[in-house]
Amino acid sequence: MNFNQTLVFGHKNPDTDAIMSAMVMANLEKELGNNAKAIRLGNINKETQYVFDYLKIDAPELVTELKDGQDVILVDHNEATQSADNIANLNVQKVVDHHALNFSVSTPIYYRAEPVGCTSTVLYKMYKENDVEISKEIATMMLSAIVSDTLLFKSPTCTAEDKAVAEKLAKIAGVDVNTYGTALLKAGTDLSDYTPEQIINIDSKLFEKDGKKFKIAQINTADLDSVFKDKVYFEAAINNEIKKDNLDLYMFAATDIINSNSKVITLGNDSKVVEKAYGVTLNDNTALLENVVSRKKQMLPKILENLD
Repeated sequence: MNFNQTLVFGHKNPDTDAIMSAMVMANLEKELGNNAKAIRLGNINKETQYVFDYLKIDAPELVTELKDGQDVILVDHNEATQSADNIANLNVQKVVDHHALNFSVSTPIYYRAEPVGCTSTVLYKMYKENDVEISKEIATMMLSAIVSDTLLFKSPTCTAEDKAVAEKLAKIAGVDVNTYGTALLKAGTDLSDYTPEQIINIDSKLFEKDGKKFKIAQINTADLDSVFKDKVYFEAAINNEIKKDNLDLYMFAATDIINSNSKVITLGNDSKVVEKAYGVTLNDNTALLENVVSRKKQMLPKILENLD
């Protein structure tokens, strides 16, 4: 990698916001006269690939190792456990995010995080503040990220700002939000050619609290039954992850984008925390969490509150 170039990336196991925000942020940096390049820390999922196919552009380069001292910008994350393996040895220049703060550095940096549903909503405001034109391609990227992170505005993480920005971006992109957004979300529900190991790692995030480590993985589906027919294989894959990463808890959530519920498989020594957190009873390691669709706002906080 070029040390004269600032690398911009989102979290591991990247979702649409992580990928699109990296590309949008890199473009903004270039427009402001800075040498920046978007990269990714993981594979592209089908929902994100839908955007690239729609725009007929390539995904950012996959990078698995970064040199110590490399200048970087983080988007859509700030937790070290979700970032580059050697994040402590990288020169973080900026962070643009919409998650809770769990980040520290020894020198002052540009840090911007807002309580909105999507990083791209923040980036839209940054483009406007810097008087940088938003092209049709960039607008489509940002709109895709907002649709993805807010489940087409159904998620409790969605704010009035997200909706307003999405409407403006849709006009620039020349698309109908509902038509384009529905097609985007449906593309992400196709799991037909994934293995169970791949499915639980499509969008999996690692967290730590008081020495305990846990993962929350999430996928979207329009048919919970079609996912859970392979439950035994998911459990085997999850148990392998628990052993490999020495996890205390692993929660795999399949989120029904039609009915706005999530059905979970939870394993590990602290699996019962889900019962305490949601007032449910695990039946063969599974439970239906009604009206729960957001990892950031409805899953992670509840687990953190109840994990002893």
